[in-house]
Amino acid sequence: MKILHLDNNHPLLQEQLAKAGFVNTSDYTSPKESIEKVIENYDGIVIRSRFKIDRAFLKKATNLKFIARVGAGLESIDETYAKKKGILLFAAPEGNRNAVGEHTLGMLLSLFNKLAIANAQVKNGQWDREANRGLELDGKIVGIIGYGNMGKAFAKKLKGFDCTVLCYDIKEEVGDANATQVSLKTFQEMVDVVSLHTPWTPLTDKMIQLDFINAFSKSFWLLNTARGKSVVTKDLVTALKTEKILGAGLDVLEYEKLSFENLFSEKMPSELKELLAFENVIVSPHVAGWTYESKIKLAETIVEKIIEAFPNP
Repeated sequence: MKILHLDNNHPLLQEQLAKAGFVNTSDYTSPKESIEKVIENYDGIVIRSRFKIDRAFLKKATNLKFIARVGAGLESIDETYAKKKGILLFAAPEGNRNAVGEHTLGMLLSLFNKLAIANAQVKNGQWDREANRGLELDGKIVGIIGYGNMGKAFAKKLKGFDCTVLCYDIKEEVGDANATQVSLKTFQEMVDVVSLHTPWTPLTDKMIQLDFINAFSKSFWLLNTARGKSVVTKDLVTALKTEKILGAGLDVLEYEKLSFENLFSEKMPSELKELLAFENVIVSPHVAGWTYESKIKLAETIVEKIIEAFPNP
């Protein structure tokens, strides 16, 4: 079986696939149109997020048996059409869930303890202890939206903090010893912190908007290490101004390109510029799952899934 690798990943991915009997070819630079002309020659694709695998592309992939995405989600692939063609789809949320859990916790603790603000002030010659008095996670109610691999990893990290963890998910009976599953109504009545761990789907697109935010009984802190397009930036800015949202930790932004490698190509949108000016907003460049360890784990997970599906290539 011949595999075309469209993004550069950890070397062990190709090494282990070759050892298992697969034939690997790499093309990290050719445009999508050029790839479409040769895709019929391959049985599998390994990709991160270089371009969208849409219906037009899949129609040309006449011999394709699988697509493996070295990442947590499959939103860059036309899943419905791929499955209709009998193409197997592999993702690797198991590979970077620990990294995402740690990053999310780091953002929360940084927000509660005003670390970014205090760091900037001290480096600028200011020593203001009272203004940088922090909050403790102990006794707070943390709410997780989306209780899959990422949500569960974050809940596990919270175990030692003596806080209450609730989760909301469209799937039933996903709660466990680390988080109690509740209805959306109960969730919105109780939580002090909201952490998003959902894939980007029609249900989650623009999910965090003003009506949703205002349905919460208390002002809350927002964390998003999932997908940027799930949060409406303009409405987040409004909620920060009214202090309905007390602060935000964002690893992802609404204006990211599909590849996640760039933020935007034109001038910065005014609402994003306004968002980034808030002292109680901390931002990272979509790196929550982007650790040295997760790069290895992601590759290992993809290899395992391909070999399990095709033991005799």
